[in-house]
Amino acid sequence: MVKSRFPHSINERIAPDAKVSLSEVDQSGWYHGCLAAFVPNPGTAAGFLILINKNLEGSPMIIVMNPNATASQIDNINKTLTEYGFTGHSIHGVNRIVIGAVGDRQAIASLGLEAMAGVEKVVPIRRPYKLVSREAKREDTVITVKDVAIGGESVTLIAGPCAVESIDQMMLAAEKVRLAGAKILRGGTYKPRTSPYAFQGLEEEGLKILNTAGRFAGLPTVTEVIDLPSLEIASRYVDILQIGARNMQNFRLLQAVGQTRLPVILKRGLSATIEEWLMAAEYIMAQGNSQIILCERGIRTFETATRNTLDLSAVPLVKELSHLPILVDPSHSTGASRLVASMSRAAVAAGADGLLVEVHPEPCKALCDGPQSLEPEDFTRMVESLRPIAAAVGREI
Repeated sequence: MVKSRFPHSINERIAPDAKVSLSEVDQSGWYHGCLAAFVPNPGTAAGFLILINKNLEGSPMIIVMNPNATASQIDNINKTLTEYGFTGHSIHGVNRIVIGAVGDRQAIASLGLEAMAGVEKVVPIRRPYKLVSREAKREDTVITVKDVAIGGESVTLIAGPCAVESIDQMMLAAEKVRLAGAKILRGGTYKPRTSPYAFQGLEEEGLKILNTAGRFAGLPTVTEVIDLPSLEIASRYVDILQIGARNMQNFRLLQAVGQTRLPVILKRGLSATIEEWLMAAEYIMAQGNSQIILCERGIRTFETATRNTLDLSAVPLVKELSHLPILVDPSHSTGASRLVASMSRAAVAAGADGLLVEVHPEPCKALCDGPQSLEPEDFTRMVESLRPIAAAVGREI
């Protein structure tokens, strides 16, 4: 247990599994109404304890350090912020560190931070979402799951049945999608269906099957969690968690996922704006989990010819607004297998970092979403058609 009473050091190093407790009352009143968040430092066993005073008004500022800034220069910035009652939040990029300063913008500007050694510039964060904003981190975030990178040079293919139905089904699906080029195996085990009479998933039995199939094929696995009990169970079996469209604004679930430190795919809500979607991601990252993968899965519009309307403009727009990687789900967005390949090609051309595709050995017998699921042979042909498009935009499959 780490107990904090005075803000002696914004960057107090603590173990990732440490519990953080804040005193209810501080002699200076500084800690009254504070929030605490632990942000892991990549590549180390420690991280940063971030303290944010909820009583301070104003827009956060980003202090961009020079690429060659020394540790003592960074510490000096944090000490200055602490001395004047502000909050520092260190964010590690590929080539440099930026420090988020929370407090009154004019008061922070009056400190003359731009003149201090090691500082390149000081800029305000204007977006309501802070940590997921491109303003907070200029470089693209790349999330590595086992040996699979999401958000890097390759377009990552995630494929498998909508729902786990049996061990035979999953073993066959896993082998087929792996041979076609998929890098991650998907399979639903908890199914939040519109009808209470529809197949609801095999739950923990399905998780065991998914885990077995993933290990058999040598693929990381992902499944959706729908509440706190399913999150607790699924975390023991899969490599990536998924928050579905219906739970995009289930804030308790988002916070709990943020505390797991497992990578999470966050799908856009049925009628969510991009700002609402990114604010949902902020809930996760505010808990210390920066391994967030966004997924555009179509939104509800007046159009009824397709299951949803795939908003491909969200791909370049999200890349402009956020540093997080983004996938496209052409299966749920269209609801028709005959449209999946075309929309997949369009998604890659638009700059998507990956695709989340439903593939079933026998779609006509699927217990869930058979009409939008590809047969393995069709998935193989689709993957081959993606390669020249990926190459044209500087990527690879």
